[in-house]
Amino acid sequence: MEETGGSRKKALKRKSATEEPQEAAVVKDEATESGVQPPKVSAFPPGFSISEIKNKQRRHLMFTRWKQQQRKEKLAAKKKLKKQREALGDKAPPKPIPKTIDNQRVYDETTVDPADEEVAYDEATDEFASYFNRQTSPKILITTSDRPHGRTVRLCEQLSTVIPNSHVYYRRGLALKKIIPQCISRDFTDLIVINEDRKTPNGLILSHLPNGPTAHFKMSSVRLRKEIKRRGKDPTEHIPEIILNNFTTRLGHSVGRMFASLFPHNPQFTGRQVATFHNQRDYIFFRFHRYIFKSEKKVGIQELGPRFTLKLRSLQKGTFDSKYGEYEWVHKPREMDTSRRKFHL
Repeated sequence: MEETGGSRKKALKRKSATEEPQEAAVVKDEATESGVQPPKVSAFPPGFSISEIKNKQRRHLMFTRWKQQQRKEKLAAKKKLKKQREALGDKAPPKPIPKTIDNQRVYDETTVDPADEEVAYDEATDEFASYFNRQTSPKILITTSDRPHGRTVRLCEQLSTVIPNSHVYYRRGLALKKIIPQCISRDFTDLIVINEDRKTPNGLILSHLPNGPTAHFKMSSVRLRKEIKRRGKDPTEHIPEIILNNFTTRLGHSVGRMFASLFPHNPQFTGRQVATFHNQRDYIFFRFHRYIFKSEKKVGIQELGPRFTLKLRSLQKGTFDSKYGEYEWVHKPREMDTSRRKFHL
C-alpha cells in the first residue's frame, strides 16, 4: 500500500528531529576534544538603554564600560587627526576655536571702548583720577570684623605684606561709621574690612576715602601661604606690578580702577613681583606671584600667596552706609542670573 501524504510528512519531521541533536552532539564533541570553547558573542554597547537596568551594580558597570569606550574612541580620533595635520604640514587647516561660555558671552551695551571720549572724560574726573595722575599716594587701612579668629587675622597680616603702605588695626568693637572719619583724619585713602563666618573669611568691603565708592564682595576659596604647595619665599618690600584682566564693562572698569588704586603707581620691576586680579565669569581671582626669566622664551613663576576669590555683591556711592547709602549696582540673582552666558563685569 502507498503511504498517504499525512503519514509521509510526519515521518520527515521525526527524521529531522533525530538528526539535529546528533549534529549538535558532533560539534560539541569536536569542541571538547580540541579544548577550545566557542567564543561567546556579546554586543557592546547594548541595544537597550543602560538606565533600564534595574540592578544598581550592573548598571554602574555597564555605564563605566561605556565611558571607557567613548574615551578610547575620542583618543583614537584625536591621534588620527594629529597624524593628518602632521602629514599636511603648512597646508593643514587652522584649528577650530572651541565653544566655551566665555567666548559665547552675551554682548553687553556698557562694554568699554578705550578710545571713547566719554570714557576718557570719566577717567579724568572720577574719584581715582588723582591717583592715576600721581598726585596722591595710596595709604591703606586693613581691619576685620568684631572678634576675629586666627585665620582672618593671618589673612590681614599677609595682605599687608602684599599691598605697600598698608597698616593692620584691630576693630575693638568700633562701628565702621566711627572708623571712617578717623581714617580720613589720618590721611588714609582706602579702607579694607575682612568679614568672617564660622572662623572663615567670607566677605571683603573696600571703601575708597574720602568720597567713595564702596564695594562689597563675597570671599571664598581662601588659601594662606602655608596652605599653598610649592610656594616661594616670603615677598620682599618691592612695589609689585598690577595685572587686571577682563574688566570690560563700565562696572568692571570701575572695580578694576578701585583695585589698581590700592597699589602705588610706580612698580619696582627689580622685585619681579606681580599681583593679578583676573575676572572670569564675574569671579575675580587674586594671585600673587614672583617671576624669573629662564631664557629669552621661558619664564618661571612662583606663587607667593595668599590667594582668594571675590564676587561683587554691591557697589555703593560714597563711603560705607548700610542704611541710607545710595547703591549704584546690586547683584540680584533671580533677575540677573537668568542666562549662564551673561556677565556684568
